[in-house]
Order: sequence, then structure tokens, then C-alpha cells
Amino acid sequence: MAMNVFLLTSLLYEKNYHPITIPRNLWGKGKSLVNNNLCMPPQEEGEANTVCAVDDPSHNMIVATAGGQATCSGHGYYVGNNVSPSQPALNGGFCKCHACFTDHNCSTLVSDCVLNLDHGDPTMFESFWIENAQKSAIVILGWQLMSYFADVGNVCWFLEPELAKEIRSLHSLVGNAVTKGRHLVVGTGSTQLFQAALYALSPPGRSKPTNVISAAPYYSSYPVVTDYLKSEIYRWAGDAWMYKQTSNEDYYIELVTSPNNPDGFTREAVVNGSGPVIYDLAYYWPHYTPITAPADQDLMLFTVSKSTGHAGSRIGWAIVKDLEVAKKMTKYIELNTIGVSKDSQLRATRILHSVSSSYAGESIFDRQGDSSTGQEHRVFHHGSALMSERWNSLRDAVSLNRRFTLPVFEPGFCTFFRRHTTPRPAFAWLKCEGKEDEDCEKLLKSNRIISRSGRHFGAPQTYVRLSIIDRNQTFNLLLDRLSTIH
Repeated sequence: MAMNVFLLTSLLYEKNYHPITIPRNLWGKGKSLVNNNLCMPPQEEGEANTVCAVDDPSHNMIVATAGGQATCSGHGYYVGNNVSPSQPALNGGFCKCHACFTDHNCSTLVSDCVLNLDHGDPTMFESFWIENAQKSAIVILGWQLMSYFADVGNVCWFLEPELAKEIRSLHSLVGNAVTKGRHLVVGTGSTQLFQAALYALSPPGRSKPTNVISAAPYYSSYPVVTDYLKSEIYRWAGDAWMYKQTSNEDYYIELVTSPNNPDGFTREAVVNGSGPVIYDLAYYWPHYTPITAPADQDLMLFTVSKSTGHAGSRIGWAIVKDLEVAKKMTKYIELNTIGVSKDSQLRATRILHSVSSSYAGESIFDRQGDSSTGQEHRVFHHGSALMSERWNSLRDAVSLNRRFTLPVFEPGFCTFFRRHTTPRPAFAWLKCEGKEDEDCEKLLKSNRIISRSGRHFGAPQTYVRLSIIDRNQTFNLLLDRLSTIH
């Protein structure tokens, strides 16, 4: 059975139970539901797997599950039944190991491996979505989503209406952004939306490029992305703290990341001028920082990469007040990529819906607990508890010597959790305090830790940025390495 083979080869992922959603009217004919459950026996001799489906009338879906034996020791994931030439077979497939683990079932730790924490790859969320797979899985059939167009009556004509609905619903739930009366523009991650915003906000026909600025320490990609194409429309002009608008002809766009990447502090615009401001709010979610009020800016950027951890889907969205700006941003994306992947949009829709639905039917006072009180199926509670634990562990490791320091954050009242919480950023803005440690990146590299130097953020080389949203194994190795540097 083709559907059975697909389920068995595609859904085994560390655990023995993984669901997938299939439209009810597309499930194979001739199969009957018994007590709202359908099970298909193994189709191959010796196959130790079973595929089952559970009737889900509330969504006009049938949720199918696959069972198997491959676990990869919790340090990797199972890949289909096409055996890799370099990997021994395991239940007809093989284990693809996470960083620093090896062997046929990923059980062996490579103790001297290099920890690459340069990028903010949010794989810490994997364990949550493994446990909550049934709510988030989806199947896209070959004939679905083939057209360029999604909603031709909308400003952003390639934005799937259901995704737009889930975005608005999620912001209403969390209370972190105003969406009423605003236009939504979907992009291939917030990076494309950032470029689209620069294009939309830069006045045409000027004799010199628009200056693009951000207060140091700023997100390291801003200078690189701004100047990558050497555009005559805009150019990187450096630190906003140092910027002076000499005249109205000296046009600028200010970029504000809040909470800030790399240091985690809340930010506002610093230039007292007439230029527009782009607010990058990728980290303004309750598992990273207190939600103090709905953000109500002219142009705000968000992404699933840091909200739910699905960086590989490359979905971001802009909340835009001005219609003409939204139109220009849409035009940029149309010319750049002719829209945004519908497959990714559909997956993001399912993910965001599962997040919102996990909080359905509760009062805001029900959110005061953490994941240890039975709320492990709620991503913001899970993320908040995990990030709090990691920051406590990181501070303990750093306190073992005087060679490093970390930022200190003040708690604030979070309207989502209905209690005071302390910021717990996705990155550690680590400072090397030793007189001999003028290059902190070099010091960490000598201890097999790859970081990103402060120089990329407009800051001294005594600072580095470390990602702390990697998998648990990688984070624990980081703690071990930092605690032994003397």
C-alpha cells in the first residue's frame, strides 16, 4: 500500500508514535472505521510496524499514526528505509546523528567535538514537537497548492487566508502585537521581509541612497544584508547612537530589534528624527521576555523561527499599518520570489493553530503555572520553563570563574503569564573579563566553542554571542566547557 509505505518511511522520528493528518475524503476506499479507529497491518513480511488512524470529526480529518522500533538513542533521528551507504541499517533505515554524537544508533559521544553556537538554530523545540506531534503533523498531496495565487482580493495575494487567520489569532492570544486594522505580508523568513521593508520605505528618485542604521550592539546580519546587493536605493550607515540627521534631505531608516539580538534588552528607536522605523520583534514572545503590552508600531516583523522553533519552514510575517507600504513590500516579494511557499504556509498554519488551540477554553489566570504543573503541551510554558532552567544553569557555570560575565535583567510583569518574569534571551551576550582576553571569540575557539564575535554587532571583541537554543545535549556540553575554562 503506497500510503502505508509513505507513513512508515516518513514518520518514524526518534519515538514510536507519530501522527499525520489526511483529509477524510482522501483516505483509501474500502477501509472501514471500527470504534473510530482504523489500523492497517504490516504490508511487508517481517515488517514490525502498524499504521493506525483516529477519526477526528472536529477538523474533517483522519489522523494517522505509524509505529516502529528505531529510536537513535535520543541523539539523532531516523531516516526512511533507503539505507545510506555509510550507515548500517536500522529497521530498514538509518540514524542521522546530532552534532557530537556518532555510531549506528548515535549512542557514542564525541567528547572533543566542536560546538558550533554561532547561529541561533532553535532545535531546543524538537523535544516539544515530538511530544506534541499529533497536533502539528500534516500531509500535502501532490495536486494540492499548485497555483501561485492564494487570495487575489488581498493586498498580499500569495498569503494563505488560513495562515492570516492563525497569525491574528495567535497575537490576540499572546497580546504581543496589535493586528486589528493592519495589513499582513508573509515572507520567506523575516530576512526577506526586512529587505522588502527597506525597499518599500526608501523614497524613489533620490540622488543618494537612504541611510540604514541601528543602535549597537545591533543584529549582525543588518549590515551584511543591507549592503549585499550594493543597492543605489539604500546603504548601511552604521550605529544609530552616532547618527546625526543633518537635514531633511538626509533620509534614514532605523532598525530596532526588541528584545535585542544579541544582548536581550528591550529596545526603542534612539534617533530623534523624521525617519521611519522597522521593528524586528522576532523574540517578543513570552518564553523569552515579559509581554508588557501589545506592540503598536507602524511596521513590525515576526517569524515562526523563534516563536515555535520552525526555522526550516522559512516563514515570517510583517504587520503593516500603511496600505501603500504593504503594497510595495508585496511587490518586492513578488519580484524576488513570486510569492512564498504554500507548503511552508500550510505547515505554519497547522503549527500556529496547534499553539493557539492548546490554550483554548482557559482563563488568563490558568497560565500562571509552568510546564512542571502539567502544562507541557503548551509551547510558551514549555519554552519559558526550559529557558529559565538554561539561564540559571548558564549563570552557575559562568560564576565558577571570574573570566566571564553575563547581562543582568530586571523582571517585569508579563500580561500573558499573569506574573512577573525575568527576560531569558535566546542568546548569551558573554563578555570576557580577563586582561589577556581581548579576543573572546578566539579564547572560546581554543576550547572548541564557535561563537560570533562582538565586532559583527558593532561592539568590542571582548564580547561574543552564544546561541542557547540548541538541543539539550549541545547546551550541556557548553556548560561543561565554560565551567572548565580558567
